[in-house]
Amino acid sequence: MKKNLKGKIFNLKLFKKLMVFVKPYRFYYHLVLITAILLSVFSIVTPYLLKIIVDDYIRPKDYQGMKIIILFMLISLFLTVIFQILFVYFANFLGQKVINDLRVKLFKRILDFKLDYFKKNPIGRLVTRTVNDIETIASIFSQGLFLIIADLLQMFLVIIVMLYVNFELSLIVFSILPVVLYATKLFQKSMKKAFEEVRFQVANLNSYVQERISGMKIVQIFNRENEEYEKFKVINRFHRNAWLKTVWINSIFFPVAEISSSVLIGLIVWYGGYNIITDPTITIGMIFLFIQMSQMLFRPLRQIADKFNTLQMGMVSVERVFKILELDFKIIDNGKIILKSIKGLIFFKNVKFSYNKGEEVIKGISLKIEPGQKTAIVGPTGAGKSTIINLISRFYDIDSGKIHIDGFSIQNIELNSLRKNIGIVLQEVFLYADSIYNNITLFDSSIKKSEVINSAKEIGIHDFIMTLPNGYDFNIQERGQMLSSGQRQLIAFLRVYIRNPKLLILDEATSSVDSYSEEIIQNAINKLTKGKTSIIIAHRLDTIKNSDKIIVLDRGKIVEEGVYNDLLKSKNSYFKKFNIKKPLNLVKNL
Repeated sequence: MKKNLKGKIFNLKLFKKLMVFVKPYRFYYHLVLITAILLSVFSIVTPYLLKIIVDDYIRPKDYQGMKIIILFMLISLFLTVIFQILFVYFANFLGQKVINDLRVKLFKRILDFKLDYFKKNPIGRLVTRTVNDIETIASIFSQGLFLIIADLLQMFLVIIVMLYVNFELSLIVFSILPVVLYATKLFQKSMKKAFEEVRFQVANLNSYVQERISGMKIVQIFNRENEEYEKFKVINRFHRNAWLKTVWINSIFFPVAEISSSVLIGLIVWYGGYNIITDPTITIGMIFLFIQMSQMLFRPLRQIADKFNTLQMGMVSVERVFKILELDFKIIDNGKIILKSIKGLIFFKNVKFSYNKGEEVIKGISLKIEPGQKTAIVGPTGAGKSTIINLISRFYDIDSGKIHIDGFSIQNIELNSLRKNIGIVLQEVFLYADSIYNNITLFDSSIKKSEVINSAKEIGIHDFIMTLPNGYDFNIQERGQMLSSGQRQLIAFLRVYIRNPKLLILDEATSSVDSYSEEIIQNAINKLTKGKTSIIIAHRLDTIKNSDKIIVLDRGKIVEEGVYNDLLKSKNSYFKKFNIKKPLNLVKNL
C-alpha cells in the first residue's frame, strides 16, 4: 500500500476504501456537496453586482437603481453566510460520523489480533493509529475534500465570468496563472513527502514516550534517567525537524503566491487605467471586478495548496489505518461447537509450534490430562511451559498435531465458548486504573456486588479488601500501583474464581507473592482448583507437590512425567536435578 501511495498526490484507490464509511451518511454527504457548490456560486455574485453598481448606477448617478442592486447584494451575502454555516457544520458532522465508525472498526480489529502482533509491534504506534491518525482523517471532510471542490468550482466560474466580461484583462490574469500553478504543484509534492515523515516521527515519539513512562520504575532502578533523556532529545529533534521541513516549504510557497498576486493587481490597474484614458473599452467597474476576481482565482490556489496539505496528511493517516485493518493477524474462528460446560479432558497429540518459522518451541508433544486432575508443568525458562497454555486457549494456533478438549478439536470449538470455560491467572497481573470491584468484574454488569463479596469471603480475601479506603470501591490507580504484588495477585484469583471456569490455569501465579499474601493465596488456590481440571506452572514445592501429575519440560519436549514422590525417588530423575524454589516460609526459617 505504501508503495502505491508514495509519489502520488492523491490515491484514488485508497480514497474509495474510505468512502465505504461514508455510504451510511449519503444524505449529509450530498448536503455538504450542494452547500459547497452554492457557496461557490454566491461568492461570484457579489463582486459582479459591485461592477454593475459602479458602471451602471454610480457613474450615471442613479441612486434609486443602486439601492435595488445593494439589496440584492445583501441577500447574496446573507445566503452566503447561511450556506457557510451549513457547510461547516455538516462537513464536520460527516467527518466525525465517519471517524467514529472507522475507529470502532479499527479497535474491534485490534481486539481480534493474535498476541504475537502486540509482542512484535510498539503499542505506542497502535495508540497513534487509533487516536491521532483517526482524528487527522476527519479533517479530510471538514477542511480538505469539500473545500477543495468548492474552490475548484469557484475558480472555474471566475474564469468563465472573466472571459465573458473582458478577454484582454483575462489574458493578463492567465499570464500569471502558470507560475502559480507550477509553484502549487511543486508545493504539493514536497508537502506530501514532508507529511509522511511527520506522521512517522509522531508515531516514534508516541511509542518512545509511552514505553518509558510505563517503564519508569526500571529507568529509575537502573539509573538510566540521563541516557533516556538524551535519547528522547534525539527523537524529539527528529520530530521537530520533520515539522520544520513543512514550515520551510510553506515559507517559500506562500510569499511566491503573494508576490504573484500583487504583480497581477498592478498589471490589471496599469493596463485597465491606460485603456480607460486612451481607448475606453474597459470600465472602472471592470477593473474593480477583475481585481476582486483575480484574488478569488489566486486565493483558492493558495488555499487549495494548504487544503491539499490537509487532504494529503489525512490520506497518509488513511493509509496507516487501513494497513492495520487489512493485516491478517486474526485468529481464525470457524468453530461451530459451543460448550456450555466442559469436563476438562485435555489431549495433545504430536503438537508442534513455532513463534518464528523454522524455530520450533514445542517439538512433538503428546500428553493427556484427565477431568478434575491437577497437573503441574515444570521446567527451565524457555522450555515451553507458557506456550502450552497459549495453545490451549488458542492465543496461537499450532503448526501441526492435535489438541482436543472433551474429545473436540479446539479449532472446531467456537472461540468465545472455549475461552469462557478457561480461567487463567498469570504471573504479571494487569489491573485498570479503576475500583477493585470493576477490576474483579471487568465491567460485567451481570455480576452483582453481592456475588463478588461472597466469592471474596469464600477464598479469604474479603477482610483484606475491607481494610482499604472505600473497600471494593477503592481506586487502585494505573496498573494497580496502590497494591502490593501479592494483593494484586489476590485480585486476579478472585477475578477468575467468580466466573467458576471448569478448566483452570495458573501460570507462575505464586512466584512473586509476599509472605503476608502467601497463606491467603494458597487457600485461594485450594478453593480454585477444587473439582476442576487444573494446570499449574510453578516453581514452589507447596504448589506442585500435591499435584496428581507432574510434567517436566525441557527445550520443547516432555522429558519426564509422574507423581511428586516417584519423580524424587527416581535415580536419574531430571525433576530432582531441576532447581525447585522453596516456599517463602521455608526460606525465612533458614
